[in-house]
Amino acid sequence: MENYYSSEYNIQIIIALLKAYGIRKVIASPGTTNLSFVASIQQDTWFDVYSSVDERSAAYIACGMAEESGEPVVLSCTGATASRNYMPGLTEAFYRKLPVLAITSSQDISKIGHLSAQMLDRRSFPNDIVRYGIHLPIVKDDNDLWECEIKVNQALSELKRHGGGPVHINLTTTYGCDYSVKTLPSVRVIRRIYSDDVFPEIPQGKIGVFVGSHGKWGQKQTDALDRFCATNNAVVFCDHTSAYKGKYRVLYSLVASQDTLQVDMNNLDLLIHIGEISGEYGCLRKLTAKNVWRVNEDGEMRDFFRRLEYVFEMPEQVFFEYYAQEGTKAFDEYLLRCQAMYQKLYNAVPELPFSNLWIAKRMAMKLPENSVLHLGILNSLRSWNFFEVPTSVSVYSNVGGFGIDGGVSSLIGASWVDKKRIYFGVFGDLAFFYDMNVLGNRHVGNNVRLLLINNGVGVEFKNYNHLGALFGDEADKYIAAAGHYGNKSRNLVRHYAEDLGFEYLSAGNKDEFLQVYESFLTPAYTPKPILFEIFTDTKDESDALKLIRNISKDVKSTIVNTAKQLLGPNIKKVIKGIVK
Repeated sequence: MENYYSSEYNIQIIIALLKAYGIRKVIASPGTTNLSFVASIQQDTWFDVYSSVDERSAAYIACGMAEESGEPVVLSCTGATASRNYMPGLTEAFYRKLPVLAITSSQDISKIGHLSAQMLDRRSFPNDIVRYGIHLPIVKDDNDLWECEIKVNQALSELKRHGGGPVHINLTTTYGCDYSVKTLPSVRVIRRIYSDDVFPEIPQGKIGVFVGSHGKWGQKQTDALDRFCATNNAVVFCDHTSAYKGKYRVLYSLVASQDTLQVDMNNLDLLIHIGEISGEYGCLRKLTAKNVWRVNEDGEMRDFFRRLEYVFEMPEQVFFEYYAQEGTKAFDEYLLRCQAMYQKLYNAVPELPFSNLWIAKRMAMKLPENSVLHLGILNSLRSWNFFEVPTSVSVYSNVGGFGIDGGVSSLIGASWVDKKRIYFGVFGDLAFFYDMNVLGNRHVGNNVRLLLINNGVGVEFKNYNHLGALFGDEADKYIAAAGHYGNKSRNLVRHYAEDLGFEYLSAGNKDEFLQVYESFLTPAYTPKPILFEIFTDTKDESDALKLIRNISKDVKSTIVNTAKQLLGPNIKKVIKGIVK
């Protein structure tokens, strides 16, 4: 019987990507654990395969071959101590920055520590053996397939990145004996682009820039992105933590979070991903793209959307300035469509129950100019992302670690930097009580305004669309942590705040809120910091979320009038795109 490639999918992916990266040279040492890999490349004449019984010698052979040829060289060995014998040669490769790829085959790592013969733990290695290392699982489902593909791309790209050096792949095998696969799978190759490389051609069609949490934008950065959008008919999908305030900003959560609404604006030909972790779940869930380009100076392959094609390792400004030069001024059709959709949905927001969402809608645009807003994880961030704030207002949230434990402290720390700005914070009760000790810090100033949404529970777990909602009131016991911290006491926080020198305000319904909220938002500096405690109900919070996420199920029948009001003489072209 003729032998072809192994049926083990992780092995097929490695081989396919080695060929895509142009890596031909392989030094194979004998063994059973690496048999499936070696037998597969042995039948493929594209590879230049050499044999070495001694793994220690094989690694040094690879050093000489890599140095002489200037090409990456692959090593393949079995389990037991075979891989340990690569260490001297890999150390040599590390200090000489030689592109040597050590593929050490392994039984399933679940066997580590259970007295399985020849099963060594290769999950960590000395700092000066390899510059990058990965473990490849057995491919059992689509998640394993994605993990395997992205990891191999990361590993192979590191062989030459930043001067290059040795890389390690720990390859799990099932000892499969099926070698009937005649054709390697189609694999996604992810390329890094540097500022002095030839840039790929930007595709035609709908182009969007998604901005995760982002540092402060300089004017030159903003101008570069705006010019890019102007010449490519592109838009910038944002949440408040994106910090981008340019012309092409689209606060898209209200559109993307609709449970049933499907619009073609969500389907992109190219999505350019910048920034870091985002809490904008609506956009992350709804935006789809044929291809994704990641732009970041760290050059890492961050494949959130699982369509990553290129990583541009360069400042964002360099990227946007280059592609702004490539085009000519375009009619901002895509921007106008997105704006029309947002405005249509905003105008249709129904009267909401007394909740974080209702409060956000009432207060967002009334924040004082040049103030700062800190939002807690997760209900507050989500609620306020539906509504715009004044352009001069800066917004932050601890989306890096994405925990509830330090938001109030981050607010206080920020408020010490500029005493001439007012710093607002919006936090749920669990987040507030977790971090309330910082309010006793003697440096807290009168430029702090803290809004506490107290519903007596982790409301996230009570929302209609959360897994915890399946348990109803039973979720209160342990899942949603109800009944702690005074159980919505009307006195606990008031005494604490006043004793610490805060002015205390409170509201338990819309009428009470309307009587005092303007005092909380006053742009004038107050003698004391202010803590505004608002008592809401979990059912109202859930109902409000459900209402705002189900505003319109049939946008085509109602969008035209809104578009006519916004777009004027260009209406025909834009409406055609919206209702397509």
